Amino acid sequence: MAGRRRLHPVSRSGGIGEDETDTGLGRDRFPMGDTCVKVIVLGLDCAPPDWVFNKWLDQLPNIRQLVSNGLWGPIRSSDPPITVPAWATFFTSRNPGQLGFFGFRNRKNFSYNDLSIANLRGIRVDTLWDILSRNGKKVGVLGVPPSYPPKPVNGFMVGCFLTPDTDSPYTYPDSLRHEIAREIGDYKVDVDEFRTKNKTALLSRIREMTETRWRLLRHLMKTREWDLLMMVEMGTDRIHHGFWKYFDPQHKKYVPNTPFEQCIPEYYKYLDDEIGQVLELLDDDTAVIVMSDHGAKRMDGAININDWLIREGYLSLRESPDGVTRLEKVDIDWSKTRAWAWGGYYSRIFLNVQGREPDGIIPGSDYARLQHELTEKLCAVQDEHGRVMDTKALRPQDIYSGPYTEHAPDLLVYFDDLYWRASQDIGHDGIHSFDTEIGPDDAVHDYDGMFVLYNPATGSPRGQRNGMKLLDGAPTLLHLLKQAVPDDMEGSIIG
Repeated sequence: MAGRRRLHPVSRSGGIGEDETDTGLGRDRFPMGDTCVKVIVLGLDCAPPDWVFNKWLDQLPNIRQLVSNGLWGPIRSSDPPITVPAWATFFTSRNPGQLGFFGFRNRKNFSYNDLSIANLRGIRVDTLWDILSRNGKKVGVLGVPPSYPPKPVNGFMVGCFLTPDTDSPYTYPDSLRHEIAREIGDYKVDVDEFRTKNKTALLSRIREMTETRWRLLRHLMKTREWDLLMMVEMGTDRIHHGFWKYFDPQHKKYVPNTPFEQCIPEYYKYLDDEIGQVLELLDDDTAVIVMSDHGAKRMDGAININDWLIREGYLSLRESPDGVTRLEKVDIDWSKTRAWAWGGYYSRIFLNVQGREPDGIIPGSDYARLQHELTEKLCAVQDEHGRVMDTKALRPQDIYSGPYTEHAPDLLVYFDDLYWRASQDIGHDGIHSFDTEIGPDDAVHDYDGMFVLYNPATGSPRGQRNGMKLLDGAPTLLHLLKQAVPDDMEGSIIG
């Protein structure tokens, strides 16, 4: 190492840096004073910028130090703001229409029931790891979704939470998994059953997973050569979904005065300590990024989207189910169905188009009209009190470009500014639900993640930035590492 990192001392009071409201984005500039030798990216999946920058910064001294001496602000996630494809958007600088997936699961060949799970093998464009490896740079990838199954790189790769188990070949090189078992022990790629009512056990499992991941990160930092090292921590996402109602008095299911009331802010303080230990291992030639792929907010409820489509005459069943039933187990009459939907933190609505779906009935000439009709009706949906929700229905042709745009859902629906999720199950008494079909869940995703870049290079930018996007990730990292940005990347350089 060239020497320990030297950051200016940070006070616990006062502002957090100059207020620079310009975007500071570009592709043509390449000032060498703004570049460095190495970059480390510490991803905190789902971390909300408001909490980190406004509510807790004084309690997070290491993040505060980076903010005070660096560039920071919100960063717009992908559409949809979901872990996959969000991180892939960051490390490829491609929108989901270029990547070919729009969530964890995706349709195959316009079938009704044939699904695929997104993974690294499905990314057919260059990633950061591909470009840097070809250019002789050493890369390290730890838990960055999607990074399973791992692929050969000029360095190492450890699979993300999509890894089935650590008995599978989840590392490159394969020998690394045996080293992890020897040096780290029982490494956790994710939290088992994070949607559970046993909150004491869940909190323990989140802490165990987090501790092993950061211990592995420090081990790899000390034992491997790297020019770019990127890690993503999933514990932030899991603790939001599991414990938000104990912390936020505005949550409809708020439970005060429990042992879990402060577990989320305490977890962030713990993460800040882990970040501090990483900073101690870095030299003055290494830039540091701390960021998230999307934000989070409380969950107010769920819209039973397929029950709504049945009520409005778009989805037809041959036989109504006896009680709440999963969509795939319901007998749908496709000869009379014009639309159906998947659920999640947003809703994906699919149209049953002639010549595209196996039993499509919508003429191509009627496609745009039906998109518009559904959009107007969805944006008029009311909550349980009769208030019209702040809902957005996005057409894929308006937000995507690339060869897979035609495979996207026909509408992406964000209910009530994303405070409401969507349930795809059929057979509810009404269109509003307040329990999820997948187990206890207190939070939903938000549009913006958080982004901090500390670059020790002379003349590097500081202060707040607005207008940053996940698409800007790969160009920015290539720029920092003095690599050319390919013309087909969609983002700009942050700086």
